[in-house]
Amino acid sequence: MRVSDPPGMRLTELLDGITEMPVESGLTVTGLSADSRKVRKGDLFFGLRGEHYDGASFARDAVKQGAVAVISESPVDIVEVPCCQVRDLKKVIARITDRFYRHPSGRLHLTGVTGTNGKTTVSHLIRHLLETAGRPTGIIGTIYYITGETKVRASLTTPDPVTFQGILYEMVVTGLSHAVSEVSSHALALKRVDYTDFRISVFTNLSRDHLDFHGDMENYYLAKERLFTELTREAAVVNVDDTYGERLLRRCRERGLKTLSYGFSPESSVRATEIIHGRDGLSFLLHLDGETFRLQSPMIGITSLYNILAAVSVAWLLGLGKDTIKNAVSTFRGVEGRMEVVDEGQDFTAVLDYAHTPDALEKVLQSLSGLTPGRLIVVFGCGGNRDRGKRPEMGRVAERCSDIQIVTSDNPRDEPPEEIIRDILKGMKGKSAEVIPDRREAIQRAVEIAGKGDLILLAGKGHEEYQEIRGTRYPFSDREILSTVLRERAGAGTAVNGVPGEEGG
Repeated sequence: MRVSDPPGMRLTELLDGITEMPVESGLTVTGLSADSRKVRKGDLFFGLRGEHYDGASFARDAVKQGAVAVISESPVDIVEVPCCQVRDLKKVIARITDRFYRHPSGRLHLTGVTGTNGKTTVSHLIRHLLETAGRPTGIIGTIYYITGETKVRASLTTPDPVTFQGILYEMVVTGLSHAVSEVSSHALALKRVDYTDFRISVFTNLSRDHLDFHGDMENYYLAKERLFTELTREAAVVNVDDTYGERLLRRCRERGLKTLSYGFSPESSVRATEIIHGRDGLSFLLHLDGETFRLQSPMIGITSLYNILAAVSVAWLLGLGKDTIKNAVSTFRGVEGRMEVVDEGQDFTAVLDYAHTPDALEKVLQSLSGLTPGRLIVVFGCGGNRDRGKRPEMGRVAERCSDIQIVTSDNPRDEPPEEIIRDILKGMKGKSAEVIPDRREAIQRAVEIAGKGDLILLAGKGHEEYQEIRGTRYPFSDREILSTVLRERAGAGTAVNGVPGEEGG
């Protein structure tokens, strides 16, 4: 995504304090790019070093495309344009993009949301709360980038600095007053959001994920912590039912941030009691920083309750009143692919969720187990080319928390699905799990065996509309396939256990 650029800026201004290399004072930069294929005339090109390539090697291509200057960590042998060599290009890109887009985060009330699970739902609910209160709000996240009337599918949860700051700038010129951004651990570790002012930041939870990138849980936590210790100006909202949350809350208080803690603990600033949850939604008594009132939500599951507590905490810090909060929570039906109920008139419940970590799968299954009088059927897999250690844990959780398990393919990427499945099965003690590598067939099988009162969970892909295999993304939507299979079953009169013409008792 490339948004409209602001007026040009002199290269000397952009590089002030970054390099002492003499640069022609009149040279103006009209755009930024880290992709030589997308360079436009007047751009400053960043030759960023990646895992498999060094962007500096594409500098000559960028200049041919019209780049007026190059910045890289590796030396570049070009004399036609200024070429600056720096030590930490990731940090430099963040600084220059913030400067080029006129520090847009300083002109928005920006909230950041980080954590292993729940970021997307919390972000969208915060936006819904603010929009309900008449405060126009943009969003940057896993599913969409929304800048006023413009809404595009996201490429990354938190995009590269050029795209990220450009989207914030677009929000400013569109006239938005507020923004919410999911902030991934990758973005924090890779300095994509450095030099951004987050007024409020939210921590949802931390559990095993992305260890192929971070190495261990401590590094994963420290990446998340940066959002609060370095980039947040005013307040922090922290889930203290999470052990890492307790640690983070202490760090936030040491830094002098205003804090709201949430969870089920009596010591939490924001908590829920008298909880009623079923297939029609949630009802609970909210205790909010000294105030108490009842909320109703059409969302299902205790995991949704945590997300509501987080979002409402932000709304409260932003000055929203009880009536606005009640109205917004009662009208927010959730986010696609997050505890999403798919109803085609069947006599059992079918739910999609993005849960792709052991902790997320466990929490979702535990939430759903109380909502069904029948069997809990889970269809799940694991992604390829990612942390292999979590695969047996996923199998262990699925076996312990559900009645029937169908192990299938997720996004195998460059790995054979059968190898990924073998890793999952290592965590499962019994031999009752069905193995169906073809995900479409696995979904069909789950619907075939579901009886009246049962509940199916399709876990792992959520909102995704593709399946990634050997470098290619093939169209694949759990929602579309599930809806089709449910309609086909209804049309064929299929009943319990796939036996035509029988009714479940």
